[in-house]
Amino acid sequence: MSSVLVSADDDSGVAVVTLNRPDRLNAIDLEMAGELARVWREVRFDDSVRAVVLTGAGERAFCTGIDRDAVVPQPSSPYAQDDPLLGIGPKANDLWKPVVAAVRGMACGGAFYLLGEAEFVVADTTAAFFDPHTTYGMVSAYESVLMAQRMPYGEVARMALMGTAERISARRAYEVGLVSELVADGEALRAARACAAVIAGYPTEAVQGTVRALWAASEAGRSRGVAQAPHLIALGNAAGEEQARLFAGRRREYRWR
Repeated sequence: MSSVLVSADDDSGVAVVTLNRPDRLNAIDLEMAGELARVWREVRFDDSVRAVVLTGAGERAFCTGIDRDAVVPQPSSPYAQDDPLLGIGPKANDLWKPVVAAVRGMACGGAFYLLGEAEFVVADTTAAFFDPHTTYGMVSAYESVLMAQRMPYGEVARMALMGTAERISARRAYEVGLVSELVADGEALRAARACAAVIAGYPTEAVQGTVRALWAASEAGRSRGVAQAPHLIALGNAAGEEQARLFAGRRREYRWR
């Protein structure tokens, strides 16, 4: 079964892209990363699709970032680092059709590569956001850069630095602007599709031009942050064995805010 499902409604012009590894909390392995890039490139050339909703299968998670069992080959040079998540987002694949994210359950870590490249986020009351990197001896670089375009500095800093000790509730995410609409349990996909259908009904050129203008407005800061990310990760990440030890010994308790 495909790790990414796509269903399109020709009448509304809306396609729903679903991360489909619910048994792994929709964590992204290398196969899913490749599938996502392929889907975004295909949607670019499908004129019947004028807006996209991105969601996750199951009730427990939208996405929990990279699958910890994924083996990512790395070049031996200290000046090069391969990150398979850099190519999973719509903007990374030059897709300028609007993408609305529908979040149910957990969205953490590498999920922010996707949420950071969506136009806006709709979430239900079960949604929970957190960034575990520092807990496991890892630098939150790309994730923090992308979220800095969505949330006040202090909120991004607290989420990144507090790691797994805290989770941002759907209500708090709505209050700080990460989530644009908060809906009842199980209603995120329906609400996101309703928004996407409205947008898809507008002239395509105007919509895509607006998406590009909005993205350009934050491009300078994001590009500078992303340029620093590989070096900060290379300097600050603990060795793989230490990361595994920290992961295995992590505390299960966390507080909501």
